Amino acid sequence: MKIASLYVAQRPEGEQGQDRAREFGFAVYPTIAEALRCGGDELAVDAVLLIGEHGDYPTNEKGQVLYPRYEFFKECVKVFEEDGRAVPIFNDKHLSYSFEKAQEMVADAHRLGFGLLAGSSLPVTWRLPDVELPMECEIADALMVGVGGSDPMDYHALEAMQCMLERRKGGETGVHAVQMLEGDAVWEETGAFSHELLEAALSRSDTPCGLTLEDGRTQNLLRNGELQKLVENPAAYFIHYADGLKATLLMLNGAVRDYCFAARLKDNPTPLSTQFFLTPTPNVTYSACLIAKIEELFETGIAPYPAERTLLVSGTLESCLTSRVQGYRQIETPHLSVSYRAPAASQHARR
Repeated sequence: MKIASLYVAQRPEGEQGQDRAREFGFAVYPTIAEALRCGGDELAVDAVLLIGEHGDYPTNEKGQVLYPRYEFFKECVKVFEEDGRAVPIFNDKHLSYSFEKAQEMVADAHRLGFGLLAGSSLPVTWRLPDVELPMECEIADALMVGVGGSDPMDYHALEAMQCMLERRKGGETGVHAVQMLEGDAVWEETGAFSHELLEAALSRSDTPCGLTLEDGRTQNLLRNGELQKLVENPAAYFIHYADGLKATLLMLNGAVRDYCFAARLKDNPTPLSTQFFLTPTPNVTYSACLIAKIEELFETGIAPYPAERTLLVSGTLESCLTSRVQGYRQIETPHLSVSYRAPAASQHARR
């Protein structure tokens, strides 16, 4: 597998496209259409890797960076339609800041019959311990702990949680309402989330902050009262699914530095929990786990898991951010009636 061509939208200082092109013998083209046709008259590549990230792009009132993933994707679709042939596309991270645009992207893939894969590396990285929820399990409650800023790090956490929940009985049928809270309101919302699940998720963290950093002691951040002291501005994302399941994402910057999940199944009172392991720099080998899935898409033309997962998470995040700008109220989301089935085979790294 080799790079055939490249298009670069912005070229800030230090951009390496031209250097890599000289090193590996491919051309950089001024438009996406020319890159897909390798300077010729018809589609001349076997797959497309679409990365819309970094660069200088505006933000909207919700704080979302308006990366042109949809626009890049539509340029590819235009070439496919004009040349009468389509090839697989991998779209890095969420499909778009707009659910409407993301929905159109997935519809285009189905209409033209090409494989579309998208999303985060968290669903395919290693898990500590190696936990996979059984297919068709009945989930009573679920909670995810994440870190980082809003859009994209909350996106990563939401998709990690979704890759677990989509295995539940009946498959995924969508989200009917969401609400976001920030600050003291997260702790004041009595009964809004399970403290038992939060404790179980935090128990999987390798990076508790506070007293552990000071003198190496182990600690239960929830029970010793340190959690609220460490997290200056917590954020809670409450997701109400169409089948009645409620799940919570807590972004807890300052308390831990990793992503952890816990769930309670209806037939088991003991929570299941795991950490989505992000290997340390400089290796960042969890990205290689995602590259393996991209290669599978490019070689077979078939996405190893459905783009509808990324579609649903993209829309869920957008709606949560809408809740924030509308005074943190719960909002109904009938447009997020996205249905799909998770693959039976586990997709995360295991060796």
